[in-house]
Amino acid sequence: MTDISNSAEGDLDQTPPASAESDVVAFTRTEPAKPPRVLAIANQKGGVGKTTTAINLGTALAAIGERVLVIDLDPQGNASTGLGIDRRNRRCSTYDVLIGNSPLRDSVVATAVPRLSIAPSTMDLSGLELEIGQARDRAFRLRSAISAVNTGKSIGTSDFTYVLVDCPPSLNLITVNAMAAAHAILVPLQCEFFALEGLSQLIKTVEQVKATLNPELTIHGIVLTMYDARNNLSSQVVADVRAFMGSKVYDTIIPRNVRVSEAPSYGKPVLVYDLKCVGSEAYLRLATEIIQREKELRAS
Repeated sequence: MTDISNSAEGDLDQTPPASAESDVVAFTRTEPAKPPRVLAIANQKGGVGKTTTAINLGTALAAIGERVLVIDLDPQGNASTGLGIDRRNRRCSTYDVLIGNSPLRDSVVATAVPRLSIAPSTMDLSGLELEIGQARDRAFRLRSAISAVNTGKSIGTSDFTYVLVDCPPSLNLITVNAMAAAHAILVPLQCEFFALEGLSQLIKTVEQVKATLNPELTIHGIVLTMYDARNNLSSQVVADVRAFMGSKVYDTIIPRNVRVSEAPSYGKPVLVYDLKCVGSEAYLRLATEIIQREKELRAS
């Protein structure tokens, strides 16, 4: 690089040579942000750990340096509450985004976790299907919103590298929007007797969305949740799911842990509430495993 100070010593009245100017410009140039990687966290069964996974996986990804946006698409708004967003502060929500009244950026709220933001939800979202059900682009509202979220941003300056979509416990138009917008689906599966029963229906829906709306959609992986080592049934479910889904099942298993259950009532992810508990350690391992699988997917 040209030494600007030395070139200036010869004649203080002269402007720096063109080569010096170009070097300064090159040094300060910023690179435009790339589109974020979008993962939808989906399972039509309730109580399997979708929201808990969205909150804590988002926190874990942020902890290892990713810039993460959680999009709350559940009308109950539990992901928003679990990240400490008071209902009175949800003036612009994912409902406003999906009906076309606001860009996604207007709904984004920073959380107490560095590099983690959320687009909160309200109960208005429960009536979305009635409002946009006849629109031609009804399945692509979320995809359009996410496609513009990094527009005009530079890498490292308010851009997002990951978007995690917390889906409602049903296979409705909201979930279809999430699948149409996502690069991949992450499926939390509770270690219980009926686990595989709902999984087959979800896989069928993913295949339908892939055939009609989003040809690039894949199942990123199955994360087993609420595992209780004292319960023989949990171990049997793990064995059955691994036999059925093979390598799609993550190595990391999220254990049943009281600290994970307590954390949302304090408006905190468990990694903030109690970093050293077994639940926090499991979500950190899961984040690391997901990043590794991401590298493998992009290399293939």
